Amino acid sequence: MNPLQNKIDFMAIITVSNANPNGDPLNNNIPRTTIDGFGEISDVCLKRKIRNRLMDMGENIFVQSDDKNNDGYASLRERADSNQVLKEEQKKGKNASKDAYAKIACEEWIDVRSFGQVFAFKGSELSVGVRGPVSIHPAFSVDTVDISSIQITKSVNSESGASGKASDTMGMKHRVDFGVYILKGSINVQLAEKTNFTQEDAEKIKEAIRTLFVNDTSSARPDGSMNVHKLYWWTHNNKIGQYSTKKVHDSISIAKKAEVSIPKSIYDYDITENRLDGLKLDVYEGV
Repeated sequence: MNPLQNKIDFMAIITVSNANPNGDPLNNNIPRTTIDGFGEISDVCLKRKIRNRLMDMGENIFVQSDDKNNDGYASLRERADSNQVLKEEQKKGKNASKDAYAKIACEEWIDVRSFGQVFAFKGSELSVGVRGPVSIHPAFSVDTVDISSIQITKSVNSESGASGKASDTMGMKHRVDFGVYILKGSINVQLAEKTNFTQEDAEKIKEAIRTLFVNDTSSARPDGSMNVHKLYWWTHNNKIGQYSTKKVHDSISIAKKAEVSIPKSIYDYDITENRLDGLKLDVYEGV
């Protein structure tokens, strides 16, 4: 395994067509938007999708969702205790070695050594925090998004005994008609050294982002309705970076073409790459 030696910045252009990229549970699952009407996909949602893709690639994942669980454990506590060394450290309470606990957890699960994790369980005096090197920003749309809502009904009642259609057969579905979202992130070498995040791990994160919406089909996101158009991957020539992350991300600009009033596809936008001197940039087509 090769230790990570160079800072990495990355950015992905995501297209959304007639889909709900990230519903807000506090707002009837309507697609998330900012107060100004720009679409938003939370960093938590993006990390969930990256974790799912890493699972598809055969990696061990600590934070698994209920609908994509491959080991049968019903809680994070159960999954942590499945590792006997971690379980024994938990029993030591305040006398446990936090560094040893974090080291083992990072070795076991790629999402822990990538994104970090807090291990604090009820009834245990041990609390361990791992700070991960992979930083993911919330993704925001380039322009404001139009949201359509439709009334839907179920074909049958949920409970027996109701005459005719019960109220629980009624519902709503919401979707973004079209939007282009920008995902941004970076990988910090100093934190990678602490979690033993390797160059090979970085390649896996890259592939997970490039194929982010593979095997992510749902009623809210029909197959093909969300897509990574391009992934930009910058590799600096040192640990701290030749340029600031903001300057790197700002080197890619995307704007609606002047003659387009309502964009309907990614080809209604102009994408400009302003390459920075001496900074390696690899561009990948998404899936």
